[in-house]
Amino acid sequence: MLIRQMTVGSMAVCCYLVACEKTRKAMLIDPGGDEKKILELIKKEGVTLEYIVNTHGHPDHVCGNAPIKKATGALIVMHREDAVFFGRPEVVEYFSILGLPQSPPPDKLVDDGDILQVGELSFEVIHTPGHTPGGICLYSPPNLFTGDTLFVGGVGRTDFPGGDLHLFMMAIRKRLLTLPDETIVWPGHGYGGSRSTIGEEKRGNPYLNGDF
Repeated sequence: MLIRQMTVGSMAVCCYLVACEKTRKAMLIDPGGDEKKILELIKKEGVTLEYIVNTHGHPDHVCGNAPIKKATGALIVMHREDAVFFGRPEVVEYFSILGLPQSPPPDKLVDDGDILQVGELSFEVIHTPGHTPGGICLYSPPNLFTGDTLFVGGVGRTDFPGGDLHLFMMAIRKRLLTLPDETIVWPGHGYGGSRSTIGEEKRGNPYLNGDF
């Protein structure tokens, strides 16, 4: 598996180009700006982009969807609950304060347990609501792309519209911390670092108190 991590956009989103090294088919996770930089990397790696996957619908993670889709023809993928939630006029109006472009409607909706196939790579969709109603992580052992659910030494916030702290912490504990300790965590922002492991987060993340 080829993984290229880029920090993009005005809100320093960790965007990922992930590709099957055999077939050179790829997906892009959370294009949050700097589309020229992203497209240059896709060209440099010589891969064919099949999917643009959003771990959630916040504008800083989807604002590059339209130009990347236009340039590559890749399909936009989002959990169905976020596709509905972020299509509501009042939600669009609220997040317009960020001044970032909206995403076109997704081309492909996913649910918990769905599998995204990229060449010979398989990615399980893990629904982790709480940061947004349709937040997801993508799991292809040993790699876990966590969006704004789990950071290095931190977790996402739940005070935006659509947030739910109880659901959020349940999802992290029951869906992520039960994965093998050696699972590599690739976060949606590099606030505490660019990567970690589930074991390291269980031992050292101050937001995850308790015995495991």
